[in-house]
Amino acid sequence: MQLSLDVVVFVPVGEAPHRTIEQDPGAEARFTMCEYATSADARFAVSRIEIERPGPSYTVETLRSLRSSVGAEDELFLILGGDQAAALPDWHEPEEVLGLATAAVVERAEHRRADIAERVRSICGDDRAVFFAMPRVDVSSTLVRRRASAGLPIRYLVPDKVANYIGAQSLYSSSAPVGVGA
Repeated sequence: MQLSLDVVVFVPVGEAPHRTIEQDPGAEARFTMCEYATSADARFAVSRIEIERPGPSYTVETLRSLRSSVGAEDELFLILGGDQAAALPDWHEPEEVLGLATAAVVERAEHRRADIAERVRSICGDDRAVFFAMPRVDVSSTLVRRRASAGLPIRYLVPDKVANYIGAQSLYSSSAPVGVGA
């Protein structure tokens, strides 16, 4: 295992501070979809930490809370795509973010390792990013929302349980079912 992580905690955003989420189904629906997507793997957990905290969900506050709830010897990693890692200098309190967690980054075609490493170094002056490899998966939440809204199938883009939930709840203003059979 590349990062040797004991557990990966998924943290659905409570209130996004910098953008409006297109066709937002709400925090509870995002939480439920995360649970459905991860429940079959004991190495995954889902946290309500941002949903239960009022106001905008800043990563630095989430990491502070997580840091206070784990042992001092435990290392925190913030798993990011290359696009988000490259944007770290623009985040709220980026120095503190990288002081609390190591950025675990997967490259993307438009955001290469050298550029990302330099942007991270510009924040804290040291190497607070580690890179890991994974197969490129060109699926985004925007793609899933748009397909669901248009009544197009989302099977194989999300786990079946999530696709069925989106269809059953008519999330994303879909007029047609978008579940597994769609």
